[in-house]
Amino acid sequence: MAAGTMTAARHRAAATDMVADVVLVGGGMAGMTLACALAGAGIRVAVIEPLPAATRTDAAFDGRTSAIAAGSKSVLDAVGAWAGMAAEAQPILDIRVSDGESPLFLHYDHEAVGVGPMGWIVENRHIRGALIARLRELPTVRLIDGALASIERDPASGVAATATGLRLRAPLIVATDGRRSKLRQLAGIGVTEWRYPQTGIVCTVAHERDHHGVAQEHFLPAGPFAILPMTGRRSSIVWTERESLAPHILALDDAGFAAELALRFGDHLGHLDVIGPRFAYPLALSHADSYIAPRIALAGDAAHAIHPIAGQGLNIGLRDVAALAEVVVDALRLGLDPGSSAVLERYQRWRRFDNTLMLAATDGLNRLFSNDAEPLRLARDLGLAAVDRLAPLKRLFMHHAMGLVGDLPRLVRGEAL
Repeated sequence: MAAGTMTAARHRAAATDMVADVVLVGGGMAGMTLACALAGAGIRVAVIEPLPAATRTDAAFDGRTSAIAAGSKSVLDAVGAWAGMAAEAQPILDIRVSDGESPLFLHYDHEAVGVGPMGWIVENRHIRGALIARLRELPTVRLIDGALASIERDPASGVAATATGLRLRAPLIVATDGRRSKLRQLAGIGVTEWRYPQTGIVCTVAHERDHHGVAQEHFLPAGPFAILPMTGRRSSIVWTERESLAPHILALDDAGFAAELALRFGDHLGHLDVIGPRFAYPLALSHADSYIAPRIALAGDAAHAIHPIAGQGLNIGLRDVAALAEVVVDALRLGLDPGSSAVLERYQRWRRFDNTLMLAATDGLNRLFSNDAEPLRLARDLGLAAVDRLAPLKRLFMHHAMGLVGDLPRLVRGEAL
């Protein structure tokens, strides 16, 4: 073979080391769920993720839990991952919302909804572990260890290149690489964002008495203080604190930290013990200017990140996943291009408006409740009490929180793709 022919052959081999139907950049919870959904429908998927599986499932990596709404549980069940985390999932049977020292409150009771638990609390590490295990069962998934370095696009496909030089070609490349998405940046998609003057402090506590599946959201001047029931006599604490004060609280010794926690937690569950490490996360809102670009789609935190006040961050990301999986699978079954502008526009129309409403609602709630102004405090307390007495309105709010309202993708309805 002539030298020129050999060089051309090597160039063609280097141009695409792997071909897939969809390349996912980011192996977080949303990305892995999307990979499970697509591969479960027989689609060839490659997932690029720089962190090893052992790191992502280690208790020291991420101390957070996620509230899995009923609709999201249907998604995880439909893609074959729920069984792997079910033993670690604590049902949410009741939700109690209170404001400071006010005697007025809002109480959601699962029996009033009539559809079982309103959601489940699961540690993020267990969600990741179940998704990783499910991906390893699917023959059309390739898991790529590495970080995204660059992308190229032409009218028919895109190429994602890793830092090690591996090149993956597909008609569609999806950004599921978080709120600081490298793929979103490389695609030239802007983002609207701002930081809240708040820090989220997360830890796990063991307590003397049973929580009975009750989740509590207690609004304080610095922000919401959430007590989320976990399996056993444990609860996950999501403590929103002033950004200026949080470092001092985190620097306290164990006794000092436990004392500050007890002041906010109260004594309704008896004696408390902080178990495991403490974590701190800056709180911010971000929303991509577009969810799509030529041969690119964004999903999950790469498209939007919200305040944890309503526990809906992962849930809206999983609804993105369900909608995107549906439009991609439908396109491929019809012999259409899954990365075409028509397919991607359908996805964006489906998800952008709903997500915008959720971002606005959580931002507004945080601003409304994270202060101690007397007129606002009185108005919101009366509002909580009024909603608590209006059963039809409470049921509507509960169904929204459970992800059971609107134009639902098949996976959210518990149906196969």
